[in-house]
Amino acid sequence: MHHIRAVRAAQKRAVRAITARGLAHPLTGLLLAAAATAAAQAWEAGHRVADIHPAQRDRNPGG
Repeated sequence: MHHIRAVRAAQKRAVRAITARGLAHPLTGLLLAAAATAAAQAWEAGHRVADIHPAQRDRNPGG
């Protein structure tokens, strides 16, 4: 699987776990660790943070 897709999928799973179970739940911790590991692997493969989190100009239109 492409590194960037793997990172985004891992991050989405972690966010869903936080929303459903809370930050202190053990499953949430495992999924956050998996997301961090995937991000580190993407970084080591030469991807930049901006590749994982592209800028969204319309996100904060008020400045």
